[in-house]
Amino acid sequence: MISSSILFFSTLLLGMTLAVSSSSWFGAWIGLELNLLSFIPIISHKDSQYASEAALKYFLIQALGSSIIVMAAPMFMTSQLQANILICLALLLKAGAAPFHFWFPTVMEGLKWPQLILLMTAQKVAPMSLLSYLDFSFIYPILTSSIALSALVGAAGGINQTLLRKILAYSSINHMAWMISAMIISENSWLMYFLFYCIISSSIALLFYFQQAYHISHVFNQTGSSPFIKPLVFLSLLSLGGLPPFTGFIPKWLIIQELASAGMFIILAILLSSALLTLYYYLRVSIPAFLISSPSTKWVSKMHPQTSYTFLFLFTNFLGLFFPSLVIMIT
Repeated sequence: MISSSILFFSTLLLGMTLAVSSSSWFGAWIGLELNLLSFIPIISHKDSQYASEAALKYFLIQALGSSIIVMAAPMFMTSQLQANILICLALLLKAGAAPFHFWFPTVMEGLKWPQLILLMTAQKVAPMSLLSYLDFSFIYPILTSSIALSALVGAAGGINQTLLRKILAYSSINHMAWMISAMIISENSWLMYFLFYCIISSSIALLFYFQQAYHISHVFNQTGSSPFIKPLVFLSLLSLGGLPPFTGFIPKWLIIQELASAGMFIILAILLSSALLTLYYYLRVSIPAFLISSPSTKWVSKMHPQTSYTFLFLFTNFLGLFFPSLVIMIT
């Protein structure tokens, strides 16, 4: 089982690399298909009906996006406008950006935490990279519309959610708006934002994985876990929401400065409004659970073995407390 997982993960990375480094859309399509066919066995489990359902939904959506790319690629010889528009729509569908986000929360809900981390991070590399290769002069209205919709959907969709996987799903949709905005500005900007997003999202998901938590109450009501778990989860969610001075604020701060310098004030206003909404539902879920104490248990000085692995990842959420000046100077 482990050997097969390593094989599929290796081919997944190979497909991702082929798609990103290809010099033709046919090569990019081959890389996307190899990536898809490697990811399906990773997320599907015969013992889990929800995982199999999520794998089927993911396959159908990605196959639709690949079909659009194959259909649009020959159009570059006749109509640059139509080809860029169709491929842009297909890549937005594959990445899970609004208004093509409908599949993303349902697929995320059916996955386990390790597979969910891959879907939130690694599976966005190829479509986002290919999207950055397109001519923005043709697709600028589409990108700005997707930015606005992704920001609003990601913010509003998570307000009434208490399931951790759906909270991260709508958070990912909201972060897509920031990434696409950064992509319009420069390639380095979106890569920087994507790197921060991957680190913070993965660390939070790994914390939930080690705690085997799928509902917000699972995190704050575990009596056998470390007493540090509650504040760590609470502060990590604030970092994911981009509250200063945590790490999640650093990339947003840089994007805000660049958008303001470029005169994109309408997009900036939408992004900031959505950021406030995301912080609202993080606080709405976290503060009551944080204040309600779980049944008291005798604390053992030896750290929980699963919890000990999380500190390395959670440290990344608080780098902003120590290195903001250094990061600003480097960039």
